[in-house]
Amino acid sequence: MSTETKTSTGKVVLGVAAAVVVASIGNAIVSWVARELGADPAAVEGLQPKAYVVLTALGVVVAAVAWAVIRRRAEDPARTLGRLVPVVVVLSFLADVPLFFLPGASVVGVVALMVMHVVVAAVAVPIFHRVLPVRTPVDA
Repeated sequence: MSTETKTSTGKVVLGVAAAVVVASIGNAIVSWVARELGADPAAVEGLQPKAYVVLTALGVVVAAVAWAVIRRRAEDPARTLGRLVPVVVVLSFLADVPLFFLPGASVVGVVALMVMHVVVAAVAVPIFHRVLPVRTPVDA
């Protein structure tokens, strides 16, 4: 039984592009705040635009693909995504933990990277709900 609703490729592409742009702007603000608080972007390279914009785009695209697969295949995609998204965001913090041990890396800089993961999710999830809507089995 399919629980997905109709959507167009153009709408999805525009939504993903919008999520990348808006999340990148949000991450620029996080980076700026971290640098103002003393984080060194030379030590925490993820605070540099060339890093966070690319990683933001990659994260949004991978998330959109995963969202689409779950939307198509899960028995209850809304419930699955509601449980999975927070877990994935928290697990994504693990990628930043080793940075605490880099010379020159500050707690502020590494925590800022973790905040960037939350920014991407906070921007992408509402957009995905709009361009890749899911229904519960009750709605089907």
